[in-house]
Amino acid sequence: MITTASSLTQLLLRLGLLSALLLGGSMALSLEQPDYTVIYEQGDIEYRYYDAYLVVETVIENDQKYKSAANEGFRRLFRYISGNNKKGDEIAMTKPVQQVKTSETIALDDISIESTVRAGNYAVSFVLPKKYNAVTAPQPLDPRVSVVMLPAKTVAVYRYSGRWTESNFKRSSAKLNQSLQQQAVNAIGEVRSAFYNAPFMLPFLRRNEVLVEVSNLPESYTQQGGDLAATLY
Repeated sequence: MITTASSLTQLLLRLGLLSALLLGGSMALSLEQPDYTVIYEQGDIEYRYYDAYLVVETVIENDQKYKSAANEGFRRLFRYISGNNKKGDEIAMTKPVQQVKTSETIALDDISIESTVRAGNYAVSFVLPKKYNAVTAPQPLDPRVSVVMLPAKTVAVYRYSGRWTESNFKRSSAKLNQSLQQQAVNAIGEVRSAFYNAPFMLPFLRRNEVLVEVSNLPESYTQQGGDLAATLY
């Protein structure tokens, strides 16, 4: 078989892409993420309990576009973990990157750290490694960036693959909300996006999620003998 320069170039490019995907996949598996307990699964919906954990967050003012707000938020937060903080620390990348747009003003506070996400703005956040706490977490130099304690909560999660587009977010959020309504599960607050992979990961291999806090679980959970309080405590 005769291999032309053009076909050889294409082969090398494909091998390079495959190597990047394999490397990106192994790196993604090794990234730290918040611990959670899977309480119950029903169809495509997974119910999880998260303990409180720290994030570094930035609010994108006056940007109504899902993707551009995500990009700007990511840049600010990446500068923070790259050393743009009062300790000059380089902080390990974690997963997932989260994004939420609120319809009402929500204040999050824990001791000396607080953040307010105003109505109609996007908030983008990175999870901070578990070695940090509210006292030891490096404080940002950028006044638009805050360290925030997310409280413990039970959430409903719908997982999907594909690109990080607003249309995919809306479609997945609609599926999540429809399922919760059918099961008489009460959602609290706004649906949040969670992205687990690097941008060069092929869309069909990506792990994306939409999640929302809930105040109860489906009736089928209790019918099977489930006790949320006993499960968590």
